[in-house]
Amino acid sequence: MSQEQPETGPEKGPGLKPARGASQTYREVIGLSGALLPVISFLGRLPTAIIQMGSVLMVTRTSGSLATGGAVACALALGQVSMGPFVGRLADRRGQRPVVLVLAALNALAITVFTAGALLDAATPLLVLLGALAGATVPGIGPLARARLVALARRRSGDGRLVDAVMSLESTMDEVSFVLGPAAVGLAAVVGHPAYAMIFAALLVAVCGTGFALHPTASTLPPTGGHPQRPRARAAEEPARARGARSRMPRQVYVVRIGLVLLGVLLGGCGAGITALTEDLGRPDQAGLVYAAMGVMSAVVGLSMAALPERFGLLLRWRVATAAAVLLSLPLVWTDSLAGLYVVVTVFGAIFAPNLITGFGLTERAVPRERLAEGMTFASSAFVGGQAVTLAVAGQLAESYGPAAAFAVGSAAAALAFVVALATRPIHGAGPGTEELASDTKGDEQADAQTRSRGSTSGSTRHPGQGPGADTGAPAGLSAGST
Repeated sequence: MSQEQPETGPEKGPGLKPARGASQTYREVIGLSGALLPVISFLGRLPTAIIQMGSVLMVTRTSGSLATGGAVACALALGQVSMGPFVGRLADRRGQRPVVLVLAALNALAITVFTAGALLDAATPLLVLLGALAGATVPGIGPLARARLVALARRRSGDGRLVDAVMSLESTMDEVSFVLGPAAVGLAAVVGHPAYAMIFAALLVAVCGTGFALHPTASTLPPTGGHPQRPRARAAEEPARARGARSRMPRQVYVVRIGLVLLGVLLGGCGAGITALTEDLGRPDQAGLVYAAMGVMSAVVGLSMAALPERFGLLLRWRVATAAAVLLSLPLVWTDSLAGLYVVVTVFGAIFAPNLITGFGLTERAVPRERLAEGMTFASSAFVGGQAVTLAVAGQLAESYGPAAAFAVGSAAAALAFVVALATRPIHGAGPGTEELASDTKGDEQADAQTRSRGSTSGSTRHPGQGPGADTGAPAGLSAGST
């Protein structure tokens, strides 16, 4: 049998676009929405990072108990994790604009009330409840911005590199926000009180959340089941199952979520270890700077991800990134000096963005188009949930057995993530280096032909702007099984 496949390589075949530089690709990403949306969405996600760190410092200062501060912060994170997928599902069904408008106002109010409760020395159970409400009302601007830009990128071009660049830019903004957020809290604590940062976060989410909701691109994902270009008359003619039934998530989506939970565990273990080690060394003030060094390295590497060739597929990237996480996390277990910590953590920071970007990329390729916002918010919640729970557990381990125990938890999570990535099967027939949980552009073209063939007997129709698998609720290239 001939092995020649003239149209499967990234540099061959008719109609393929020439390779572009990363800077040009990012200019195209900014051009999808204009420069204002990335600015608003970046500022709009800062409050999430501020209140996570701010809740710990504020409650610890007002109550005099680190345990109380940790419990309230954990409640806040769990509130965000539990409600995140619901926010995404609601945005898919009702549209992003009304959902973000309401939640931005509620979140600003919840943060303000939570801050007032802490300053008034409210009882711990009440602070836990207020913290959970502050987390539960987070509008999820980061995941929703991803969903919005991905939809614009898919509408503009079938080039997978543009979508990859969207993921890189969005993940980099996440990384930078989680560096600047704690830095803002630390500055407020030095200048006066951590509550100042909390009030700033309330104002920021009210203003930027409203701006994000009212931006013209909010209509990119309309509340019509993910079919923005389908005429109403044709929609009325389609079977009720095609119009009303919610597409089921493929099994691969849950596999990726497990990987993101483990990535959160890795970051939580690392964070607990850094805090414990800097305290043991008598330099607790250095913990924030160590985090910042890790975040800056992660952001730099994240931006460079757009330069990776398309033939370096998402599944292969996932395996390489998780393997690197295992190798680069191990030296943390034996680190016992501040200088060594800076060096090891800075190098270690290079693995976070590739893992996070790849996880969101795999999610985007796997979820049904009409459930994209839900898929993104669930992926974000999986990561945040793993981190929040681990911070509490690994913190206790670090107190009892030293920083190495917390770092070891992270390394174990990285090893499990690598096993999960290895055990995930590529698409049948995917070429070397292009193994993904969803097909690339050429795979989409092949799936189009198959879907049209099946659609001729089932009455389903593919419409412009829909991704492969929109007729069946599963993207092309995924196995038929779903849960």
